[in-house]
Amino acid sequence: MVNRDEVVGLAKQLKGSVKKAAGKATGNRRVQAEGAADKIAGKMQKAYGDMKDKLRKVL
Repeated sequence: MVNRDEVVGLAKQLKGSVKKAAGKATGNRRVQAEGAADKIAGKMQKAYGDMKDKLRKVL
């Protein structure tokens, strides 16, 4: 079962990838860095959601 944190985390990863690519295409390092940060934040939130899901199954 997919929970909210997993979905939001995946959305943040996608947003980060797009933002990073846009920054790279335009040569804007700030946007590129923001995209990388969004992608990392999304990975962390998805991992948190995965952990919550696993704990829910155990309990």
